[in-house]
Amino acid sequence: MDPETIFSLAGAAAMTGWAALALSPLAPRWLLPYGGYVVPLALSGLYAALALWSLPSAEGGFGSLAEVAALFAAPSALLTGWVHYLAFDLLVGGWEVRDARVRGVPHWAVIPCLVLTLMLGPLGLLAYLAARAALSRKETTA
Repeated sequence: MDPETIFSLAGAAAMTGWAALALSPLAPRWLLPYGGYVVPLALSGLYAALALWSLPSAEGGFGSLAEVAALFAAPSALLTGWVHYLAFDLLVGGWEVRDARVRGVPHWAVIPCLVLTLMLGPLGLLAYLAARAALSRKETTA
């Protein structure tokens, strides 16, 4: 399968996961596990395969900004990095939804955090933590 097709399929899969998380209050028994575990784990498996395929032969590395730029100049390594983002951000989004349920944070407050997590990863996580601090109805140690 060519890299462009993998890119398109991975992005579409990730978007189904994000939609499942956003709509999870409607059918929590299957939407939350699908968006919070199934899709991110599938993307993680794809990431592992891509990393094993592309990174050993790619030039560059992680020791300097110039090495990272050289690494991601290779389309196969860039695709690997993109799937990493898709998987990890979705995993964080799933955690946000699960944590909000445990702590009594209303789902309406989680939705903007999910959008930020999808688009800007760490900023979405920070937004969720701020919403959780402001709106949590339960204190737990998690």
